This record gives sequence, C-alpha cells and structure tokens, in this order.
Amino acid sequence: MHPSWKPFLDAEFNKPYFHELSEFLKTAYASRQIFPEKKYVFRAFFSDLNDVKVVILGQDPYHTPGAAMGLAFSVPNSAPIPPSLINIYKEIDSDLGHHENPTGNLVPWQSQGVLLLNNVLTVEAHQAGSHRGKGWEIFTEAVIKYLNDTRPHLVFLLWGRDARTKAPLINREKHLVLESAHPSPLSAHHGFFGNHHFSKANDFLKQHGLAPIQW
Repeated sequence: MHPSWKPFLDAEFNKPYFHELSEFLKTAYASRQIFPEKKYVFRAFFSDLNDVKVVILGQDPYHTPGAAMGLAFSVPNSAPIPPSLINIYKEIDSDLGHHENPTGNLVPWQSQGVLLLNNVLTVEAHQAGSHRGKGWEIFTEAVIKYLNDTRPHLVFLLWGRDARTKAPLINREKHLVLESAHPSPLSAHHGFFGNHHFSKANDFLKQHGLAPIQW
C-alpha cells in the first residue's frame, strides 16, 4: 500500500471487525480458491491518497479465474473486457466521443487519481457475492467517510444500489456525487446510458483547478 494510506489503514486493521474479517480470509485463502490474489486485495490503495480525485465504487471482485485484479471493474490486459466495462466504455464514447483504453485494464485511470474501490474486496471462485456480510462493507464505509473528511473536491460515481447506499456518507456541498443505475447489461438501460457522468466529473475537476481524467 502507498504510505499515505498508512494512518487510516492501520487504524482500521486494529479494529475488532477487521480482526474477524482477517481470520475469515485466512481460512478462506487456505482452503478455497479466492479472488483476487492476496497481494492484490488492497491494490486500490497502491496509489497516493493525496492524488485521489474520483472515486468509483464497484460491487465485489470478478469471480471467474483470470479476471479480478484488485481494482473495481478492471481486468488484466489478457482478459476479455467484461460486459459492465463494455457498457462503461460505450457511455464514455457517447459522452466524450471516445475512450482511451484499448483493453479492460484500468490502471491508467488509477494512475490519474481514480480510486477503483469494490464494496467487498474478495470473493470465492464462481460464487458471486460470497464474501458479503463478512466485514468488508464496514471497511468500505470507513474509506468513504475518510475520503469525505480529509480530501477536497472529490467526484463520487455511485452506480447501482450497493454503491448508492454510500451517498449519505458524503458531503455534497464539498464533493460532487453522481448516481445512476449500474452499468451491468441487466440495468444499464435503466439510467446508466446517458448519465454523462464522465463529462460531468471532468467539468467539476476543471472548475476546481484539477486536471480532467483521460477516460
């Protein structure tokens, strides 16, 4: 993890809920196939906290082999682009004219200050949602609260029911909160397509003297 996150992470790691979560994960990784690899569970925190400009909150990691890489919606270069990310790219193309990424790897977004955080950071292979209710949601809420309190002028992109439950944690006088349906093929036509979140995010960043994201 990047040193800038250390005070926050150290505090969370020492709380009772996280001790319970750690014990659960220790057993899970020892006995089952869990994604992402251990070394990538906290990949969203590899970048400098002070560089964060945009927060995208996903659900849980991809549960098929070779897909989860510790960043919400992102897959390695070698993996096919998942349906939700295809729809994200479609909305970027519609909103801004084109998208910059030739693959599904979103590290270029992370390097520009986009925090790609899942609501739940681990999952059992082929078992979507299998690590919900184990403590990750408490951790994710703490991340959102910490960002809300310590960083100025962030953009929060909250897509889908899980992400939108975090909206009350965010001070809208200080930050921009953009909500819509999830980009999944099951819901993208119910408000994700046409949300113009990417241009709205960039407009907000530019208004506050920050470089826009090359989506």
